[in-house]
Amino acid sequence: MQNLQNLISQLESKISQFETTNLAVSGGSVGWHIEHSLKTIDQIVTACKNSNPSDYQWHFNFKRFLILTVAKKIPRGKAKAPKIVRPEGEINGDTLAVSVTKVRENLIGWKALDKNANFPHPFFGILNKKETERFLILHTKHHLIIIKDILKS
Repeated sequence: MQNLQNLISQLESKISQFETTNLAVSGGSVGWHIEHSLKTIDQIVTACKNSNPSDYQWHFNFKRFLILTVAKKIPRGKAKAPKIVRPEGEINGDTLAVSVTKVRENLIGWKALDKNANFPHPFFGILNKKETERFLILHTKHHLIIIKDILKS
């Protein structure tokens, strides 16, 4: 999870530029992408903490295999964020800082979770702890790349 902690720090370092937009890159601002990434991490970690590890059963999923194992990259513009992880309301430096703190607190205890702690991903099926961590890293990197492209303008 150290890799994800480093990515969260990278998101945090962009908070001062939260208002920056570039519609040629994304309809969302830097702040939107930061908040979406943090909200995704928070929701998924909470789902894993609340899951029943004995319910997990591995099933092959081609999309999961292709994205998480082969490509190791999320294609841009191919999916829409589920409503539960779309930022709503005002986004500013203070709200983003609160979100960073909340996510870091929620990640406490991640290591102690059972290896079959899980959450249902809308495209990849049910992911166990290892797959979830891999997804969270790829997803956060995906949004950091978008943020970097927004800031290039």
